Amino acid sequence: MPEFMDVHRGMNGISAEDLAAAHAADLAIQSEEGVDFKQAWADPESGHIYCLSEAPSAEAVQRIHERAGHPADEVHPVPLKV
Repeated sequence: MPEFMDVHRGMNGISAEDLAAAHAADLAIQSEEGVDFKQAWADPESGHIYCLSEAPSAEAVQRIHERAGHPADEVHPVPLKV
């Protein structure tokens, strides 16, 4: 299944608890679009959040994030990794 890295901006000051809650909201509905969110990272200072997922498409990733209340600013395919 294809992998994607998405980016959220403007989340300055996000806490570990807030990140966990947002990730849990994605996990609760991810199967409805065939998405599997693997990991989420945040930098509270810059306000950036990064999420790694496996999904049938970038659009499926975005739909889950939108429904969970935090649309991604960018969704990028990750065709190669080591």
